[in-house]
Amino acid sequence: MQSDEQQEYVDIRELVRQALPRTASISAVEYEGPEIAIYSKAPKILHDEGDMIKSLARKMRKRLVVRSAPEVRLPHEDAERAVRELVPEEAEITSVDFDDSRGEVIIEAQKPGLVIGRSGATLREITRQTFWRPSVIRTPPIESNLIKQIRYIVQSEAAKRNRTFREIGRRIHRPTLVNNGWIRLAALGGFREVGRQCMFLQTSESNVLIDCGVNVGTPTRAFPRFDMPEFSIEELDAVVVTHAHLDHCGMVPFLFKYGYKGPVYMTAPTLNLATLLQLDYLDVAEREGKLRPFRDKDVKESILHTIALNYGEVTDIAPDVRLTLHNAGHILGSSIVHLHVGDGMYNLAYTGDFKFGRTRLLEPATFTFPRLETLILESTYGHPTDKMPPRQEVERKLATVIRRTLERGGKVLIPVLAVGRAQEMMVVIEDLVSKRRIPKVPVYIEGMIAQATAIHTTHPEALSKKIREMIFHQGVNPFLSDIFVQVDHPEKREEIVEGGPCIIMATSGMMAGGPSVEYFRLLAAEEKNTLVFCSYQGENTLGRRIQKGWKEIQMRNREGKTTVIPVNLEVTTVEGFSGHSDRKQILNFVKRVNPSPERVLVCHGEASKCLNLASTIHKALNIDTKALMVTENIKLR
Repeated sequence: MQSDEQQEYVDIRELVRQALPRTASISAVEYEGPEIAIYSKAPKILHDEGDMIKSLARKMRKRLVVRSAPEVRLPHEDAERAVRELVPEEAEITSVDFDDSRGEVIIEAQKPGLVIGRSGATLREITRQTFWRPSVIRTPPIESNLIKQIRYIVQSEAAKRNRTFREIGRRIHRPTLVNNGWIRLAALGGFREVGRQCMFLQTSESNVLIDCGVNVGTPTRAFPRFDMPEFSIEELDAVVVTHAHLDHCGMVPFLFKYGYKGPVYMTAPTLNLATLLQLDYLDVAEREGKLRPFRDKDVKESILHTIALNYGEVTDIAPDVRLTLHNAGHILGSSIVHLHVGDGMYNLAYTGDFKFGRTRLLEPATFTFPRLETLILESTYGHPTDKMPPRQEVERKLATVIRRTLERGGKVLIPVLAVGRAQEMMVVIEDLVSKRRIPKVPVYIEGMIAQATAIHTTHPEALSKKIREMIFHQGVNPFLSDIFVQVDHPEKREEIVEGGPCIIMATSGMMAGGPSVEYFRLLAAEEKNTLVFCSYQGENTLGRRIQKGWKEIQMRNREGKTTVIPVNLEVTTVEGFSGHSDRKQILNFVKRVNPSPERVLVCHGEASKCLNLASTIHKALNIDTKALMVTENIKLR
């Protein structure tokens, strides 16, 4: 006797079979994560009748994809030959790979637009001639070993991943059992605090975790409160990640260590950057002798369970929950999460970290949604004193500081966050040099910056319109400028310091460790040098002490001996490069959000900022507003 879940699966398969012509020779209908895959022995018919599939998808309100049955696909060699004959040489194909489990041919090319063809004509022809479904990837101008490793993991474990996706699909498309309409949100971390961002959404049918971060700077409050009675890894349906910073994604592999087998939803850039930072987190913890809450193999497992989504792509993630990701403008791939619960019953949006203002690197955050009852809002810079100067003024100040330092023969050290801030500064500095507002000197980059930048060059479609215009139409990529010099070995630092005027960008941004600290040690004594802070400096960090004006810093040398370093170099803070919105931008965002929410929940900020911002929004807009505390929960409906 079949279970309800199995019966539902059969019913959908029969619905598909009945709706399509017999000539399509449907061999199987499978759940593959949020998609329903139709395997056909005569896929030409289905591709030629594309409107038929679209109509069926609308009727079922499901994502349908047509795949060729394995027995009709051309052998790999013949299919690759056909691909290379159909695609013009100008596309510059760099590799052709095959995913047998999903019937996909993965084409990597320098100019993917030429592989796609006008209105997708070349892709359709590839499918017709080879019976493989083409997936096109841009060849990154800067090679990323990490992205290669991720692709290798996904392709080498394709069969296992496909089995996993089918299990995930059965869970997503299971029939609803109860429909009494209650919705509850629990704050597991990151409420009235910054770090370990995590919230747990429960409905009568499903359980969804939104962000799962770690607070690397506070050992006593490092991890989300997974001990709350509401939370259970075994009953978790889905995990949604807004962006790649560790305070939002750092504990995702931990879930797999302790038995989670479900999907993780994020954008493709977030997957690449999150993997980079999670692995680095493990390396740093091991070097410093700290607890490693998960292992490398758990990171791999999370990769295999990740479903990458594009902005605006509506996806079922549970029987009663649909997810759509929107641009958040914070870092590459960052998302505002929109969840549609039930059949129009309830909608909420969570900003994650967001920037409601244009930057060099990214477009501003989206503020329009189909429906909205509750808005969950970050408040990192939500205090009345949190005001960022106009961007032109910020860049003018940076140019003045750099020019003054270089003209006196000094060196400029800029400690940066490897993801986001470093790339923003690279674009700004390249522009200042190209417009001759600062002298053309080497810009040395060290730390994870090069790896993160390589990932940025892999996803130009996620960058700002201006940068996309430069890359796609002008043939200019600011990240490839000859002013940037990658420092591959620590031994080169002394050579750089002893050389001529230059700019040095190095991690970490708060000088809590890494190459920025070593460069500071070598540069601090000389008055002609300058240290430029463009990132927030946390309390008790070396960066904060220097920023406060300390004239002597005790540091350990390579032999382990403590020495006193005189701070004679110029120290300047240039505010305004943050990937977060300041208070004015946050309030402007809330005023412009369409439709206007009935309730606003404030999170991701110091307690005073959360409370102050919540009070201001309530008084100004007469909206029900609340700043939850960690372990508190609220009934949304």
